[in-house]
Amino acid sequence: MPIDAAARSERQQAILQIIGEQPVSRQSELVRLLKSRGIPATQSSVSRDLRQLGIAKLDQGYGQADSDAQPANPPPPGDFVREAAAAGANLLVIRTAVGAAARVAVYLDRTGWPEIVGTLSGDDTVFVATDSAAGQRRLRAKLKADFEL
Repeated sequence: MPIDAAARSERQQAILQIIGEQPVSRQSELVRLLKSRGIPATQSSVSRDLRQLGIAKLDQGYGQADSDAQPANPPPPGDFVREAAAAGANLLVIRTAVGAAARVAVYLDRTGWPEIVGTLSGDDTVFVATDSAAGQRRLRAKLKADFEL
């Protein structure tokens, strides 16, 4: 079924209004709030809308992801990192405190370190793909220095 641009625009404007008025911590809550305003929505349509609007899940709920406000090289995320272990030639596994993996992954993504190709985080684990085996060793040394491992 084709997407009605007017309906999408109305839904996106309503999303912006809702998150501007109150904290919203779950997409299902946002779907419910949209439906209560008479705006049809599904979790997948809301997910697409949030991505298109540049809205991210922040500490207090969904909000504008203002990349200009983020420091280019943020401070290390405290005492969250527990260990960093090599897993193959181009993969580093970082264990964190429970719930801290996403914060550590964001920190790593924003450092701009050339060894990092990408990160993937769970609840207490971050997988870091490196550009080479030598890059993995350099990154592990940086992490040991930054996080005093």
